[in-house]
Amino acid sequence: QVQLVESGGGLVQAGGSLRLSCAASGSIFSINAMGWYRQGPGKQRELVAVSTSGGSTNYADSAKGRFTISRDNAKNTVYLQMNSLKPEDTAVYYCYAALRPTVLSTVLNYWGQGTQVTVSS
Repeated sequence: QVQLVESGGGLVQAGGSLRLSCAASGSIFSINAMGWYRQGPGKQRELVAVSTSGGSTNYADSAKGRFTISRDNAKNTVYLQMNSLKPEDTAVYYCYAALRPTVLSTVLNYWGQGTQVTVSS
């Protein structure tokens, strides 16, 4: 059983910062990628940022220059530092991991429960 537990969401004023954390636990053989998606009110879930095991990162255009994704591989944890937050960043942020639970497993996708980020104007 694999669990992704997020923390760090909350209410912040426009221009402020938040740092999200997500720790993966349970049966984990290897992690291919970890990242963050978000779903705003009335919107579809969209990619925010992802970090692969090879060290590459990918950001949504809306996140470039403001958000930074990082990982602590020893702790199976991914972080999202969000600066210069805007009201349009308001959403539920979901942690994502593509990993192999066991040596015999294929790569499977897992999601956290989501954490609310609200940016007031």
